[in-house]
Amino acid sequence: MKRLAIVVPCYNEQEVMENTAIRLTDLMADLIQKKKISADSYILFVDDGSTDGTWELMNEAFEKDPHVCALGLAGNSGQQNALMAGFAAVADNCDMAVSIDADLQDDIDVMEEMIDKYYEGADVIYGVRNDRKTDTFFKRFSAQMFYTLMKLLGAKTVSNHADYRLMSSDVLRQLMRYGERNLFVRGVVPLMGYQSRTVYYARKKRAAGKSKYSLSKMFSTAFEAITSFSIKPISLIVMTGAAITVCALAALVLLLGCSVCGRSISDGKYILTSVWLLGGMQLAAVGVVGEYAGRTYFETKRRPRYRIERILSRDQIPTDGEESSMQGKK
Repeated sequence: MKRLAIVVPCYNEQEVMENTAIRLTDLMADLIQKKKISADSYILFVDDGSTDGTWELMNEAFEKDPHVCALGLAGNSGQQNALMAGFAAVADNCDMAVSIDADLQDDIDVMEEMIDKYYEGADVIYGVRNDRKTDTFFKRFSAQMFYTLMKLLGAKTVSNHADYRLMSSDVLRQLMRYGERNLFVRGVVPLMGYQSRTVYYARKKRAAGKSKYSLSKMFSTAFEAITSFSIKPISLIVMTGAAITVCALAALVLLLGCSVCGRSISDGKYILTSVWLLGGMQLAAVGVVGEYAGRTYFETKRRPRYRIERILSRDQIPTDGEESSMQGKK
């Protein structure tokens, strides 16, 4: 039997926290009873700087069940960084780890199937949604557009897969070697080339509370993914600029030809429109290049992605300080 760690990033999830802790501890007890995992397996909640009662509810779950532990980050670092904090904490303290969102819209019942596929030899098992009827039309449409765009840009992503996956400890340790600050875990894991399998499930409705992924955060995540895994936008700008230049030269030749032939030229409205169009595209191009340059600037600073402020742990995770800033207190 292998040791399992379930990593759950949380941000202002007090409405679902108690129910989530109960369901996950019940699941873990069932898996231990079935001898799927060892008795020292555990659940790691990662509080991403919540401003409500999330941490207090984590503390209650910690007191009630010996399989529960928690990390509290100083400030809101973002879901991807909260995931990395959890992965860093469990990488050397488990044989396999499952990451799942706190709202449990992803079906926890397929976790047993993930574990079975791990024992069959897979290092990464992706949880993929085959039914998104509970999502709004806009969310389904935007998600499909995102995965299509990522595929066109050459990034290796798994369609309809969020952050519900099982990874072996070997994958986790390899993942820790990716030190970029703007890390998109969903894109990095497929790049590592480990043997992978897939389990399918229907996405459920959120039990309580509201999604923390606002429209702005969705666009931010999409832009983060695109700029982290592809330079094709820059290539596209170069090709677009070259095409516009050719068209502008052709238009100039045509206008000169009309002048030579004595034809009257319009009042310049079309030319003015062309100037505005060209100026707008230039600004867009400079903006995209500036985004890449800015991200390079932040990467060179090598600032830590997060800081762990407090830890609730019996013996599941280290508390003596590590590279991931794991210095805290019970």
